[in-house]
Order: sequence, then C-alpha cells, then structure tokens
Amino acid sequence: MRIAVICDVLGDKNNGTSIVAYNLIDFLRQKGHEVRIVCPDEEHTGEEGYWVVPKMHFGIFQSYVDRNGVAPAKLDKRILYDAIHDVDLIHVMIPFALGKAAAKYANQHGIPLTAGFHCQAENITSHIFLKDSRFANRVTYKILNERLYKYCDGIHYPTEFIRDTFERIVGTTPHFVISNGVGDEFRPMKAERPEALRDKYILLFTGRLSREKSHNVLIDAVAKSKHRDKIQLFFAGEGPLERELLAHAERVGISAPVIKFYSRAKLLNIINMADLYVHPAEIEIEAISCLEAIACGKVPLIADSPRSATRFFALSEKNLFKSGDAVDLSHKLDFWLDHPDERKKCSEEYLGYAERFRLKDCMEAMEDMLKKVANEKKKDCLVR
Repeated sequence: MRIAVICDVLGDKNNGTSIVAYNLIDFLRQKGHEVRIVCPDEEHTGEEGYWVVPKMHFGIFQSYVDRNGVAPAKLDKRILYDAIHDVDLIHVMIPFALGKAAAKYANQHGIPLTAGFHCQAENITSHIFLKDSRFANRVTYKILNERLYKYCDGIHYPTEFIRDTFERIVGTTPHFVISNGVGDEFRPMKAERPEALRDKYILLFTGRLSREKSHNVLIDAVAKSKHRDKIQLFFAGEGPLERELLAHAERVGISAPVIKFYSRAKLLNIINMADLYVHPAEIEIEAISCLEAIACGKVPLIADSPRSATRFFALSEKNLFKSGDAVDLSHKLDFWLDHPDERKKCSEEYLGYAERFRLKDCMEAMEDMLKKVANEKKKDCLVR
C-alpha cells in the first residue's frame, strides 16, 4: 500500500508521539509498504519519502515552545496535497494543522483515513492552567473530534482508558485498541554503576519535564524517605521545568536530581542501573517509558491517578501510591528499598507481564488495522 503518515511534530525522538511515529514508519517500510511522511523537520529535506513543510512560529512565545522541544508544523496545502493525493490510506498522528487538513482532504476524496489518539485534553489545557477544569477538558475533546476524529474510518487508541475517556464524550468511534509497544532492546542487562553511585539507591523516572508529570511529588517523597541521604534521583527527559525542579530539590534538602535526555543506548543502561522506577504522572495515555522499565525487570511505583492509564500496569497495591501524595509514596519507596527479596520476586513477575507489549506484535496489529480500514473503505465505495 501507499500510506501517508502525517506528523505535525516529528524531529528528535524526545517525545512519545515522535517515537511512536518512527516505529510505525520503520515497520511499514520493512513490510514493503511505500510510506510518505509529511512533517516540519528540515533535517529530512531532500530525503526520499519525506515531504517537508515549514514550522509554525509563535512570536514572543517561541522560547517557551523551544524549551518544550517540539516544533509544530505550519500548513502548506501544496506540499501536503502533493504527498497525499494518490495514496491508499492516510494515517494522522495528532490533530493539529496538518492532520486537520489531511483529514478534510481524505473525506472529500474518499481516501481511507486513520488516526492515532496520542494527545489527552489535559496535555493541551495544562498550558493555559485549566488541566483540572472538567468543562475545559470536555470542550477540548469535542474540538479534537471536530478537527479530526469524526472524519476517521479507524482510530488507534493505545489503551482502553483513553478510548473510554473519549467515547464518553463524543460517542462510539471506529476504535482499535493497540499498545504503542516496547522494543526488543528493552530487556535486563548488566549495567556497571559509576563509583559515586555504588552505595546509592537509584530511582528513575522517564518523561518530559512538564507539570502533569508531577516530578515534585517524587522529589518531596525522597525528602521524606528514611533513605533520603542514600537516594539519587534520575529524571530522563527534557522540558521547560529543569531549573524549577533543581531549585525544589535544593529547597527540600536532597541531592540534586540528574536531569538529562539520553540516547536509546544510554537510557537502557540507566534503566538497568535503577533500583526502582517511579511514575508520579497525573495525566498519561499509556506511558511507554514505564513499560520500557518493567520490560527491563524494574519494579514500578505508579500514581493511582484516575486520569492516567499507567495505573493499570500495577500488578498489586504495592505498586501503586496515592496520586499527589508524597507521604504515601515515601512509605512505598521505603518498603521496596527495605525488602530486596520481594523486589526481586516482583521483578520476575513484571518480566513475564511485559512480553504482551512487544513492539513487533503491536506493529503487526497496527498494520492489520490499516489494511482492514483500507479494504472496508474500498468495499463501501464499490457498493455505492
């Protein structure tokens, strides 16, 4: 098939949506499909299979956008239509300018259309300090539906949680629930610790440095732990809150967290060095970062937030803590650090659990979805 993948944001693999897009593109090409990518990333200019559009500029707010490490596309209809006019199917990653225009074009020209659901309402409303407003989030989901999802012949939801969240507001959709998947490289491996960390407990959280990830809850929990002087936090990610997080750690009197965006190979080493993986995020569609950690045999501690799908990765109550509650998290941290035998047993259970999320299986399910949607759309056209 000729498949167009519309990426309003791509660039470096510094956010979940970009990683998911590259995984899908690579897999489809390996299976022999012609994949055309429309994106705003200059580094792909002139590269076969890429149609590059300009980036959107935000004037006085550009520095804030740059700190977030994302650069959304500016719509260029000429470039977009050149890429998609004769494809067999269009797949949209997120409902921004390119995705919206591609969806309308697909609808007008009878091209099968699928889209991924990778953006919670709160990811948008948090930027205008309304992430806790039910009304604002409900309106945002309705807008996303009007921009993109109502045109779709198939919608990819990474979890049942986000499918149910969206369908409660807009009604039943043509849904396919498929995990974004974890690569085979994420497995237990020997990781040599630097001398300075040999007598430390390493706690890891992987994710963007944004408010909905609730890094401060983990910082406060470490400050309340009886092991506080032996804990070293690692935040594997980047974003606009780095200085704020370092200042908060200094205020509560713990060692400065190591904050850095790591390459895939270095991230693998960091995960395997860690004693525990902690996911305090309040808002999350799936959290592949948590799955990557448990695929390496790390025991997770996960916030039980009702707005996060990650809580469903908990195999027991001992793997959950009250969302936003640093005291409860500190007690759970101390339990796991004090009981290495139980930690080892739980690690083995998670290794088995993680196998259901392997990338190859998930990508094959994605390919099946695309084929099914394309074939059904073709049958509908023939009937008409």
